[in-house]
Order: sequence, then structure tokens, then C-alpha cells
Amino acid sequence: MTDASPTLAGAAAMFGADERWVAVERYITDSLLAPDASLEEALRASDAAGLPPISVSPNQGKLLHLLVRMLGGRRVLELGTLGAYSTIWIARAVPSGGRVITVEADARYAEVAQENIARAQLGDVVELRVADALEALTDMQANGEDPFDLVFIDADKQRIPAYFESALALSRPGSLIVVDNVVRGGRILDPDSEDPGVLGIRRFYELAGRESRVSATAIPTVGCKGYDGFAVLLVTA
Repeated sequence: MTDASPTLAGAAAMFGADERWVAVERYITDSLLAPDASLEEALRASDAAGLPPISVSPNQGKLLHLLVRMLGGRRVLELGTLGAYSTIWIARAVPSGGRVITVEADARYAEVAQENIARAQLGDVVELRVADALEALTDMQANGEDPFDLVFIDADKQRIPAYFESALALSRPGSLIVVDNVVRGGRILDPDSEDPGVLGIRRFYELAGRESRVSATAIPTVGCKGYDGFAVLLVTA
């Protein structure tokens, strides 16, 4: 993790993370995750290209990796590629013949991501689609895309409700939907917030809480990305 620390430090500064949170996260990562040249280079390349330091943290990336492995997931959809750091974690977990489709709206980010995917030798596993996420999801449904075993949603927060509904339509019983950044520093508690991201997450909670086809929870987290969290939803019907 040492080589990636400048990027993590940038994230910590951006999100106003407490030094102790970052130190604990670093301790966990150094204790449980082996150094990985491809992942560290993906962070360095993203940082050098001026991408924002908002990739998942190493321990969150490993969690996504483990979820895909536990599912035996052969088909994974990711919304929000950024520099493909999380994409690499996910792609390494799919079995032989598996496929990861990742969607990124920003062509500049996608260019960096594609280079990182190629450097990690995952070009035969990952299909990067440069497109607006909602348009890509609409196309997938119209074209009869096969269901995904796991959908990771890490794109613009104001549209999370629409992403969630589309992800559900592209899932099957037993699929997982993982949604990042669902605490927003605790701002989700403010019913009068005018922040589009907060409003999107609050609407997502309303939808998920009423949706009979999922069993859901959300976990608050602290670390280099400040005070945030993620939701995990099991598709049951």
C-alpha cells in the first residue's frame, strides 16, 4: 500500500478524513492485503492524469473482489469506472470465461482506465463502454442483456434511484447490488438538503426500503474517504 499512499492522502485531504481513521485503514490494509504493482500503478496513473482521488479504498476493493468470488459471479456490471481501480479488483475475481462490463461517461477517464486495464492484463475480461450510464442501462434492457450476478453502482449520486431500478431489472434472484457513497458524511439525515447527491441517496433509501424484491442493508464507514458507507442488496425475487 505504501506506493499508493500519495493518492490515498489526496483522498483523505479531499474528504476531510480524521488522521486516526486513515491510520486504522492503513493498518488493516498493510496487515491483510499484499502489495500489488498493477493496482498501485492504476492509482499512480490516475493521479498523474489528474483524475479525482475518489476510487474505492484498497480494503473496499478487496471486499468487492471477495463478494464476486463468494457469488461465483461470472457477469458483473460496474457503473462509474473512473481509472479502473475497482474494475481491476472485480475482474480478478470472475472465473475463467467471466465478463465485467464497466460504464464510464467521461472519455478522458475512460482512456486512463483502458490503459490501466490493459496493464493489468485484463483486456479479455473487461469491456469498457464509454457512455452515459442511464443510456447504457436503457440499451442493455432493450437489447435483452443477460442478468448480472453483481452490479456495483459508483456513479453520480443524484441518479442512483434510476440506476438502482435498472440494476434490479438487469439482475436475477441471488444477484447482489452494491451501492457506494450512501452516507455522504451524515448529510442524508437532513430532510431539507438541496444537495442533488443527498437527495438522490435519500430517494434510493426510500425505494430500497419499499422494494419487496430485495433484502438490503447499509454499512457506515470511516477511512481515507471520510465518513461515508455502502449498501448491499440481495435480489430475492
